Amino acid sequence: MYTRKNQLEAFNRLLDIMDELREKCPWDKKQTLESLRHLTIEETYELADAILDNDLEEIKKELGDVLLHIVFYAKIGSEKGAFDIADIANSISDKLINRHPHIYGDIKVNNEEEVKQNWEKLKLKEGKNSVLEGVPKSLPALIKASRIQDKVAGVGFDWEEPHQVWEKVQEEISELNEEIKNKNQEKTEKEFGDVLFSMINYARFIGVNPENALEKTNKKFINRFQFLEEAVKKEGKELSDMTLSEMDVYWEKSKAYFK
Repeated sequence: MYTRKNQLEAFNRLLDIMDELREKCPWDKKQTLESLRHLTIEETYELADAILDNDLEEIKKELGDVLLHIVFYAKIGSEKGAFDIADIANSISDKLINRHPHIYGDIKVNNEEEVKQNWEKLKLKEGKNSVLEGVPKSLPALIKASRIQDKVAGVGFDWEEPHQVWEKVQEEISELNEEIKNKNQEKTEKEFGDVLFSMINYARFIGVNPENALEKTNKKFINRFQFLEEAVKKEGKELSDMTLSEMDVYWEKSKAYFK
């Protein structure tokens, strides 16, 4: 691995390249904070995919892309006279020190949960009006639900035992089934949302990240279905001409390859 000196040299090289690109490249010169936003979101999702695939080489590449965006935003910020890369680094360093009084102060903690509780309390002392202010409005709903539950749990608003949460899941499913029977679409949607919210909460209690779990299932389904498509194609058949029971034969075979 590189020494700290080598790491700083590599980072300085990236800053120099960014300065040069911003000055000489027509595309880079044209970019704004707003024009980069959707590209940053895309890069973040690509990093998330690489992490789920446990592809360390791809993770390295995607982290480079994300780092480039950070440096790019810092460069634009410096041009506006608003902030530069040093401001960004110092800001997060100050925050980390302030949010870790058990490391940089005299606060004592016994476990991870106490660290999280202190974190949320410190944010309120810093001027936030609600522990939920830090949840981005544009987060996908599943991730947002998970973050909401994490944050309120951090200030003690939480169930005590996993079985209580599972009972709540069952209660919400019963209410959903009742509205389905009543054929009330608006209330059915509401209750379905409650089921999802309670399931995401239960996932936290059993140590499962719901976003990761669902994405792994998505990937498994894609792999199995594409296996089915390829197997059918090799036999000169068309899916549209097959019955569900005929497709199930190939689907069952796919499970041996993608578990």
